[in-house]
Amino acid sequence: MILDYPTLDLLRQSHPAWRLLRSDHAPLVASFLQRVFVAPNVRVMAQADLAEALEDELFALRERLGAETFPKPALDYLNDWASTEKGWLRKFYVHGSDEPHFDLTPPTEKAIAWLGTLAERSFVGTESRLLTLFELLKQMSEGSETDPEARIAELHRRCNEIDMEIARVAAGDMPLLDDTALKDRFQQFMALARELLTDFREVEYNFRGLDRRVRERIALWEGSKGALLEEIMGERDAIADSDQGRSFRAFWDFLMSSQRQEELSALLERVLTLPAVAEQKPDARTRRVHYDWMEAGEHTQRTVARLSQQLRRFLDDQAWLENRRIMDILHGIETKALALREAPPAGEVTSIADTAADIELPMERPLHTPTVKPSIADVALEAGDADVDAAALYTQVVIDRAQLARHVRHALQDRPQVTLRELCGMRPLQHGLAELVAYLQLAGDTFKAVVDEAATEEIEWRGAGPDGMEKMKRAHLPRVIFLR
Repeated sequence: MILDYPTLDLLRQSHPAWRLLRSDHAPLVASFLQRVFVAPNVRVMAQADLAEALEDELFALRERLGAETFPKPALDYLNDWASTEKGWLRKFYVHGSDEPHFDLTPPTEKAIAWLGTLAERSFVGTESRLLTLFELLKQMSEGSETDPEARIAELHRRCNEIDMEIARVAAGDMPLLDDTALKDRFQQFMALARELLTDFREVEYNFRGLDRRVRERIALWEGSKGALLEEIMGERDAIADSDQGRSFRAFWDFLMSSQRQEELSALLERVLTLPAVAEQKPDARTRRVHYDWMEAGEHTQRTVARLSQQLRRFLDDQAWLENRRIMDILHGIETKALALREAPPAGEVTSIADTAADIELPMERPLHTPTVKPSIADVALEAGDADVDAAALYTQVVIDRAQLARHVRHALQDRPQVTLRELCGMRPLQHGLAELVAYLQLAGDTFKAVVDEAATEEIEWRGAGPDGMEKMKRAHLPRVIFLR
């Protein structure tokens, strides 16, 4: 993201994390939510429990800072923090309960995590982060190598390094990490563990947004059931196949392995007993941080399960509604039939075309028989003596529209547009008004044309007058423009 002035100004006005940092109650909000949600890794808390905890916090602050510091009740503060304007908490109802529950929003957890980085650290490790970056680059380079020989050479090199290390250990040369290196790596481990829990809340928030959009679409949908399911499943597959979805699925598969869980537990138990790590006084929850990851991931999985349950409920409701509609139609037919039985109306009420199909084979059809037999008389033709002027047969005017169309295309080859007047100037009218009308027909049927009513053009041609003498004729019409 580019941190220019408009972007930062928009974030300052609309982003919940920035609003939290600007709030006058930011110390209360951040400290309370960190203690209640982030530190114990609590994902959902009932309204009564959260209000009671906040009331205790407010009572302690009023005793120390005065009764006017936070005058409102705890529940009013919680509702204010969960409002759309603030967006620091999410207020919702869980399935099977009529009591509101609260949860942190991802922007609030990001703000609390950033506030934690402001505290001065007595020890800032850099070696572990450099090694992590170096190891990530090696994995990307080796994982994208397509040359088999290069991959094999790299594996042989790593085997040689392992053999050399085994030989050194067998000879008694066992290099160990000093206390500084252990502190550095443990600090990096704790930072990544906390960031992972923060990321889980954001992943759950994204899946919850998908669930909300699906519920809204189901409530407002008026089309067919198949089209709705196709659209919903396509969007769900797009989320699952995205980078975030594939990464979460790979993480969950890795964490759900019993072998990996036992390995993580053994490693944590051994590392936390090291003297250099014990001096850091790690949190007691560090021993079960991988179980916190599993609990956070389970919330995300439950969100996807609720989405599937909502789709199934929609299918059941639609099937029930369709069956009920069919039964209502049948019941209506029965009601009308009983009413007709008691008082049948005069005349025909209903009719059935036939109870069986009427089959006619093609060879059974008779041949056509003329209704009137024509009478042909053997009479010789006689020449007529009517006085008819045959010159009218040879004075017909025929307009070649194909030739006019070729003329228009030829004119548009080297220009984007041409007017009707320019066409008549390049190739004068030969048949007068009839040819001009043919151009107008081409403008409406064959070519893309525009008529400019604001401008008037004059088109001239030579034609015979009433006295048979040739003279100039003119037509005034709006400007017609042929477009390429």
